[in-house]
Amino acid sequence: MASPSFTVITMSQFRQDFIRFAISQNVLRFGEFQTKAGRLSPYFFNSGLFQDGAALRELSQFYAQAMLTSDVEFDMLFGPAYKGIPLAAGTAIALAEQGRNVPYCFNRKEAKDHGEGGTTVGAKLQGKVLIIDDVISAGTSVRESIELIRSAGATPCAVVIALDRMERGQGELSAVQEVQRSFDIPVISIAALSDLLGFLQGQPELLQHLHAVQAYRDRYGVEND
Repeated sequence: MASPSFTVITMSQFRQDFIRFAISQNVLRFGEFQTKAGRLSPYFFNSGLFQDGAALRELSQFYAQAMLTSDVEFDMLFGPAYKGIPLAAGTAIALAEQGRNVPYCFNRKEAKDHGEGGTTVGAKLQGKVLIIDDVISAGTSVRESIELIRSAGATPCAVVIALDRMERGQGELSAVQEVQRSFDIPVISIAALSDLLGFLQGQPELLQHLHAVQAYRDRYGVEND
């Protein structure tokens, strides 16, 4: 049986479709939320609310398309525990449906000292490894993943995330920019805050949130490189 294929669409439409999907799943919500940095954000993105089979399948297809439409070459996927585990597994399936069968693995929070042992589960870390996660906040998960991949003799080639908040960290750079500059690897996002603003402008029922999101962007935002 032939593998299903994605409809050919522009990246703009692809990003807008993802935002619409995240809102429909209540993963992207509007209101007043306190971030880890202590800021009051007018929106909140919680990928843990993609919590059934149909949602994970569609989410994985978005990740797969973001990877396939990028210029990044990769040999396998790595999902940091814990949120990266279902993302890596689901995206590996979505890629296989597109005729791109790649191995994947994930790490344990604690090394296993019996059975097969080790700190990773799945395929051996080798070649060009693409790290898949939900968001980059402080960048701790990505840094730990990069160290683990390099210690295995493999090469971290990129990070792919669902949403880039395009927001300053402790300095003038965003967490995404800090990762890109510190490790000299690209970060691919399915969508970014700029896409959310564009989406809100075209949705009359959500226009009441546009001013608050734009004001937050003006105060804390950064420009993508």
